Amino acid sequence: MNQHLASPMRSTEILASSKRTPTAATGVLLCLAVGALCLLANHYFNSLSALLLAIVLGIVWRNLVSVPQNLDPGIAVSGKSLLRLGIVVMGFQLSLNSILSLGPGVLLVVLLSVSVTFLLTAWIGKLLGLELEQRLLIAFGFSICGAAAVAGAEGTIKAKEHQVATAVGLVVLFGTLMIPAMPAIAMVLGLDEHGAGMLIGASTHEVAQVVAAAGSVGSAALSVAVTVKLARVLLLAPIVAGVGVYMRTKHSVHGEKHPPLVPLFIVGFVATMLLRSTVDLPEAVLHSASVVQTLLLSSAMFALGLGVHLRSIFSKSGKTLLLALAATGTIIAVAASGTLLFPPA
Repeated sequence: MNQHLASPMRSTEILASSKRTPTAATGVLLCLAVGALCLLANHYFNSLSALLLAIVLGIVWRNLVSVPQNLDPGIAVSGKSLLRLGIVVMGFQLSLNSILSLGPGVLLVVLLSVSVTFLLTAWIGKLLGLELEQRLLIAFGFSICGAAAVAGAEGTIKAKEHQVATAVGLVVLFGTLMIPAMPAIAMVLGLDEHGAGMLIGASTHEVAQVVAAAGSVGSAALSVAVTVKLARVLLLAPIVAGVGVYMRTKHSVHGEKHPPLVPLFIVGFVATMLLRSTVDLPEAVLHSASVVQTLLLSSAMFALGLGVHLRSIFSKSGKTLLLALAATGTIIAVAASGTLLFPPA
């Protein structure tokens, strides 16, 4: 008799528990919906970046209004899975021929901008006493491609959620300030449109911020800036792999489970890039890939923005802000020097 009574009671408990357990679907659908709205806004207002709008909306919501807890699982999935899918599709934007056509001088500047900024940021962060994971995340974001690089490196260096949020918040803050600053610096240096595009592409943190800054200069600047920026994005794969080797050899614990040396989505990114470079894909396919990439990355940027607590960033010791300022100053200095020495043809 007791067994018969226990069975329906147990079923009721399980059903009640399942109702209380949040699912990821709601949060993912919300992020995709906001991403689609930002994509639509970009369609009608070309100067308005969908990615930048999405991450700003996420930050504003998180810091002005409380986010329902039942959305958290879906937000977490969007900030990782949708972002990684977006990075894979982003490979369709990269053609090795267009990047190599920049010339050896410009490619050298790209390599120096990324490598010098990455290494110097990691070193300064160590001098400031920041945790290894935090300084590496900031180095990734400020030297390569902003929030996408931060999230791309998160698993490789086993960063904590608050460290990722801090790095993303700093990239958004400083990269947004660079949108008006970089065209002004280009003007002070007396650069033409092509030179301004090279400077902006070699220094500005996010792809979306590059588009916004270079677009304000002109179409020629925008074309050069995007190509130079994508050349920086290309370095994401080897640097993630290099840091993965470093973390395994210098900072691993015996017996612990290691993440893949090169994450699967980075392999996918390289594969789509090689496909674009070796196969003459129809324009319709490339356009569709661009739309899908923007939707995925906008949705992921909104999710990342929802994880940024500005109060916690500014209430800390200021060391992360100082490191972000140093990283930004470093990449601007290297990119400006390189642009003056090796101006684009």
